[in-house]
Amino acid sequence: ELGDPANTFEEITNYNNYYEFTTDKQAVARLSQDFRATPWSVEVGGLVHNPKTYAIEDLLHFEQVERIYRLRCVEAWSMVIPWMGFELNKLLAEVEPMTSAKYVMFTTLLDEEQMPGQRSRAYPWPYTEGLRLDEANHRLTLIATGLYGESLPNPNGAPLRLAVPWKYGFKTIK
Repeated sequence: ELGDPANTFEEITNYNNYYEFTTDKQAVARLSQDFRATPWSVEVGGLVHNPKTYAIEDLLHFEQVERIYRLRCVEAWSMVIPWMGFELNKLLAEVEPMTSAKYVMFTTLLDEEQMPGQRSRAYPWPYTEGLRLDEANHRLTLIATGLYGESLPNPNGAPLRLAVPWKYGFKTIK
């Protein structure tokens, strides 16, 4: 990634923005350690011809690839991360967006018991984010399922997060 080495697993998993747990980047790992990422399902609906609910195991049938992306934060820090995951366009091809669809909207889990940061009224929960359909279909847009050859750790958005190399970190919803 532009000649910079990948950050270490330790760095990547111990310095994060994950407001669903806390705004303290260095406390995310501790506060997320007991988060239960299984069982998990993802519902795809709206302007699609084939709405579907995927169990996490179903999503792992998509070809897993490794991509090294720089995660950039608006707070002026970045990391080089070796993500594993699948191209979002593969999932979109299965659900077949209608020609009238222009965007893909993502919504986080709302679980104040597991995610104490959601008790704060500083942000509207659950967090939502979106991409234009052409961005979502770009081959570099990844649904990350892991990093460094391991399943995605809790502090990084287990079991899934969006990874889009040309967007700032807040757009890569967990």
